[in-house]
Amino acid sequence: MKPQAALLTALLACTAIGAQAQEKVLNLYSARHYQTDEALYANFTKQTGIKINRIEGKEDELLERIRNEGANSPADVLLTVDAARLAAAHELGLFAPVKSKLLETRIPAYLRTDDWFSFSTRARVIVYNKAEVKAEQVQNYEDLANPALKGKFCSRSGSHPYNLSLMASVIAHDGEQKAESWARGLVSNFARTPKGGDTDQIKAVAAGECGVAIANSYYVARLMRSDKAEDKKVMEKVAVVWPNQKSGGTHINVSGGGMLKYAPNKAAAVKFLEYLASDEAQRYFADGNNEWPVVASVKVKNPALEALGPFKVDTLPVGSLAMYRAKAQVIFDRAGFR
Repeated sequence: MKPQAALLTALLACTAIGAQAQEKVLNLYSARHYQTDEALYANFTKQTGIKINRIEGKEDELLERIRNEGANSPADVLLTVDAARLAAAHELGLFAPVKSKLLETRIPAYLRTDDWFSFSTRARVIVYNKAEVKAEQVQNYEDLANPALKGKFCSRSGSHPYNLSLMASVIAHDGEQKAESWARGLVSNFARTPKGGDTDQIKAVAAGECGVAIANSYYVARLMRSDKAEDKKVMEKVAVVWPNQKSGGTHINVSGGGMLKYAPNKAAAVKFLEYLASDEAQRYFADGNNEWPVVASVKVKNPALEALGPFKVDTLPVGSLAMYRAKAQVIFDRAGFR
């Protein structure tokens, strides 16, 4: 073999080895901080041989990091929670469109966009103190602004993405004027200044600090599954309502992700996203963090979710939540919900 031919063969071999090695790696930036996800990732590597290099951080920090890294970013996939945060990544131009028949088939259209996908859902439910509030008083989100509940409503900050997404859904359904009136009604009913997280609101309701609050369903499910005596006492004093069952359905939010624009391992990224829509991965989401799978055919065994029972879901497209995110913040600010 001539020296030039031998050199060319060697270069091609190195290129093939490099491409193969690249295919066996996935660089994941994740804002999901759930210990149970470890099994999810380990199972992907076991199935595919693709090693996951994971960087975890807060949502805003990861978005800023990806933007600053630009074309040199090693990140292949971003996973995070809340449609508003996924929308922020889209607005920054961080995601790349993904074409996948598998994802389009398994994930309902209202739970995906062109460049990011939902992989689990959680509902924004009403939690009330059984001794202070009657269930019929809080059947709808709109009821929380009723003057009859003055001094009884607790919430986390209006600037938190969970509340912004709920407000975005109200804007989408009812328009800005009604949404602002609702926000002002909520503020008028505050039992205290917004503070803490969703678990704090549930505990405040149980303690009688307020009569009613809103919280993501998986926080309720965690307390239901807890072995701690204090958590059991909390759940004895509160009850849960699926809001708006006779109208548009209960607002849901999502956990999801997408492939990043400059992903160096694009094939591995698509394979990982498709894996997250598999039956096995969907069960990890549901059983591990008390969320619902987005794939309707997947059956899960979660005693807390089963105890909460079935409910009518608001099928507003997640893209609509993204569309009204900024307006939601403006309305909350004007209403004094901070």
